[in-house]
Amino acid sequence: MLDISLVQQGAWDMPLDSMPLAAGYLKAVVDADPDLSAEATVRIRNFRGGRTLTQMARRLFLDGTPDVLAFSVLGWNYRNFGALAEMFKQLNPHGTVIFGGNHVAYQSERVFREFPHVDVVVNGEGEHTFRELVAYLLGRRGDLDPVGVAGCSFRRPDGSAHTTPERERISDLDTIPSPFLTGAIPMTDSAGNFRYDVALMETNRGCPYKCSFCYWGGAVGQKMRSFSAERLAEELDVFGFHQAPSIVLCDSNFGLLESDEQFVEMLIKTRERHGYPRALETSWAKNKSARFYKIVKELQRHGFQSSFTLALQTLSDEALTGMLRKNMKVNQWESLVDWLNEEGLDCYAELIWGAPGETPTSFLAGYDRLAAKLSRIAVYPMLLLPNTSYSEHREVHGFVTIRGEDDDFEYVLANRSFTLTENLEMQRFIFWARILGENQYLRHVWQAARELAGLTQSQVISSLKQYFEESDHPSAIALLNAVPVLAESPAIAGALRSLYGRPELEAVVHRWWREVMVPRFPPRWRRFAEALYEYERWSRPVYVVPGEDPPAGWRLAGDDGYESETVCLPYDVAQALANWAETVASGPTERPTAFAFTARRGFHDHLDNHETAAHYMAQPRRVPQPATV
Repeated sequence: MLDISLVQQGAWDMPLDSMPLAAGYLKAVVDADPDLSAEATVRIRNFRGGRTLTQMARRLFLDGTPDVLAFSVLGWNYRNFGALAEMFKQLNPHGTVIFGGNHVAYQSERVFREFPHVDVVVNGEGEHTFRELVAYLLGRRGDLDPVGVAGCSFRRPDGSAHTTPERERISDLDTIPSPFLTGAIPMTDSAGNFRYDVALMETNRGCPYKCSFCYWGGAVGQKMRSFSAERLAEELDVFGFHQAPSIVLCDSNFGLLESDEQFVEMLIKTRERHGYPRALETSWAKNKSARFYKIVKELQRHGFQSSFTLALQTLSDEALTGMLRKNMKVNQWESLVDWLNEEGLDCYAELIWGAPGETPTSFLAGYDRLAAKLSRIAVYPMLLLPNTSYSEHREVHGFVTIRGEDDDFEYVLANRSFTLTENLEMQRFIFWARILGENQYLRHVWQAARELAGLTQSQVISSLKQYFEESDHPSAIALLNAVPVLAESPAIAGALRSLYGRPELEAVVHRWWREVMVPRFPPRWRRFAEALYEYERWSRPVYVVPGEDPPAGWRLAGDDGYESETVCLPYDVAQALANWAETVASGPTERPTAFAFTARRGFHDHLDNHETAAHYMAQPRRVPQPATV
């Protein structure tokens, strides 16, 4: 009997598990093969990002050592998995270690050099390759030599490496058993609740584009292949039955294919039957066709929450050329943002800082041009990912990189268009931009600051950044001490937990607004600016550590939410924002208004993901003014 452990580890230390989709596929293909399942036992070992090496080792090896240890490798777990492979080989010298995943595919030379205890690296789609490797290992006699298994690299006993012919892409995706329909991936925890932060699905594989920074599982510049509608409908029904709150699609261009419309119809019917799922997140089609608009309207009509992404990456023409995105219609974005805003739909944009051809000046100009239409902008530091055009032509672009301290990603420190010094200053800006804009710690104040105080979004962000840097408040100093050199996501999540969980930090932000920002407004608008921030403060999600009480001013409301105390403001801020052009034209009109804010429970568990966290923003409703004594 062959004992196989499949290992995954999520990127961040989140309160809930991340769904082990890759391991689920591998377990499903082995379990579905009667010849293999009779002789092989497959277990998924799924870890959260915060689990230490010793914690993972304890779970993996305490009750015995498997015969095969197979890892789904990405940049955040590469080093941990290399260390676990070394420990495994000490416990079981004759065992087999398999690495697969985007970070190691076609990178066997480096993997074998750095981790002598890794035996096999899977190149490309892994399901059929893994099934054949398991069959080989069951019949193995003598030294490891799977020359007949396409799509892998392996180490021979003499230390030399051999790579087998590349495996063709899987044309019929339904030949991969579903990890949900087969039960390969467990759906619930010990209490019977859906156990993951989100439900992960693929409706198709592949991407027709060849962006220089992207690999997308090696399927770039390829025809997209789809799973059948019947299979997807059954999978959705599983998620609806288990009350998965959000579906996150791992597709590259959702809304590009006709079958995507059918998927949305099935999603709506699933919710009608079960009440779940309630949200859909995905990487939307780069070029927005009539199909995209139709899908968006259907989701809106049926009350689904979703964030619609503008994956622009840069507004610099020179950088777009180097990214091989110059001719993509995605760059014609203004009218789309106008339409989404008119429809009242949540939308955000993505930018990458650090592309060749981009400078700090051009990036900030693009950021502010975009922010004038859309304040929620996700900014990511440039990474050189394995197998991408940027990585393979690094000398042409003059890249200077460094591997992460806690991961194996290559972070760009400089290139032909900006220096190391310029980059480090930009990283500090990005840290605050991700907190305030991407994660919407500020959401309602941007337009007023721009049109009334004459400040661009980057100027507002830089103002708060400077205020913290000059503050002598112990909490502000502590937060600054946690600011990383590179604006990585775990540090952003940590800073957000501090801002939401420590009232004295929010008080620092509030003082900045009163002392620095309010005086920038014209005198007759200053009282409105103060009320605007108070409205902003109550509009944030409600952060409650499990087992603790809601923060001051909030109380439980039903099974799923919180309600605020009555908030009295001298202006009807909600109406002023909804009719902003009229508000600016007429000037601030005092209209004392009382609000009660309501928010969904569960923000604590989703703060790490700005897409799902957006679903927890507090919403106002007008209530009668309290009686005065």
